[in-house]
Amino acid sequence: MEQVIEMDPDLMRVINFSDARSQLKQVIDQVVDDADFTIISRRDAQDAVVMSLDTFNSMMETLYLLKSPANAAHLNRSISQYRKGQTKAKGLVDAE
Repeated sequence: MEQVIEMDPDLMRVINFSDARSQLKQVIDQVVDDADFTIISRRDAQDAVVMSLDTFNSMMETLYLLKSPANAAHLNRSISQYRKGQTKAKGLVDAE
């Protein structure tokens, strides 16, 4: 099942293939600097996305964590508790 994520078109960075090719360094620098992505539109083929490796790895980690229904439910409960102010500060434990 394919999931479609609707995004605000005003917030998306889209560039056509010819411009992306001639400005590739700037496109890559911008997605790395902004931790964002850019859509490359192509006239007679499917569009593509350019993003930094950090952004890609972050997305893959999120997908992995949400793949398990039990883990996704636990994360949602934790986020809900955080938003309601039901958290406790704890110190870090040294591994030594």
